[in-house]
Amino acid sequence: MTESTKKLKEMVKESDYIVFFGGAGVSTESGIPDFRSTDGLYHQQYKYPPETILSHTFYESKPEDFFRFYRAKLLAPHAKPNAAHVKLAELERQGKLKAVVTQNIDGLHQAAGSREVMELHGSVHRNYCENCGKFYDLDFMLHAEGVPRCASCGGRVKPDVVLYEEGLDVETMERAIRYISEADMLIIGGTSLNVYPAAGLIRYYRGDKLVLINKAAVAADLNADLVITDPIGETLAQI
Repeated sequence: MTESTKKLKEMVKESDYIVFFGGAGVSTESGIPDFRSTDGLYHQQYKYPPETILSHTFYESKPEDFFRFYRAKLLAPHAKPNAAHVKLAELERQGKLKAVVTQNIDGLHQAAGSREVMELHGSVHRNYCENCGKFYDLDFMLHAEGVPRCASCGGRVKPDVVLYEEGLDVETMERAIRYISEADMLIIGGTSLNVYPAAGLIRYYRGDKLVLINKAAVAADLNADLVITDPIGETLAQI
């Protein structure tokens, strides 16, 4: 165990209101590619940039292309929780961790057993008819062809994920702010803090144990109390 991991373990031991704020890097050890690393989605070549495809404007104007990309690159039905997800769920059961605030849409925190999860950008597991509101699960989206249509009314079925140009859910944001502002320890993991307004939530933290676990440098100057650049699953598994 490295000195940094030992320090992290001690900080967790001393805390009783931990909040975890995570991004795409949390799920890379589960085989889900992130966005901004050298082999991430933003560095792959498509007819349109991923930022364009995942925008509300593109969704409305070219739905067939949107859903082709969405199914191929954003859905990972066989991905399983990794050591990071498992440890966070364990810390919640112990009463140490109060909440997970995630930018991910894969549902792996819940699959690992976490219960208090704020999904800032939605979830691939929730899909709704834009006309009648009928709910559809991930399996439906995987097997629908072309633009998915509601079996009841024929309306288009939209993933409950936040696209570029769309606002975040206000209630989810408010819950995340409340948890972060009350935390005595905030662990930020697997995110470059490039995506706003989600990344701006960390400014609500008022505690004195700020930990960053990320392979690459982050966009914000956090002045973190502890910075760890080892893989997040490998790190959390040791505490």
